[in-house]
Amino acid sequence: MEVFCLGEGEESPEIRRERMRQEELKQDPTRSISGGGLPDLVGSLGWKGTGFVILLMMLGFILYTIFS
Repeated sequence: MEVFCLGEGEESPEIRRERMRQEELKQDPTRSISGGGLPDLVGSLGWKGTGFVILLMMLGFILYTIFS
């Protein structure tokens, strides 16, 4: 497993994304009322979690079509 050390002025993509999201919420506070959207869901789950949710949805649809 490789460990990447970031320089003093650098930040990880996750931290940068969260900082930008917080700045966006400060500029438009009405957006936070509606809750998160698909980008927030995908960002919090990661690519493995998103793939798992899509797989479960496909499996559920297939089972629904078979048994209905």
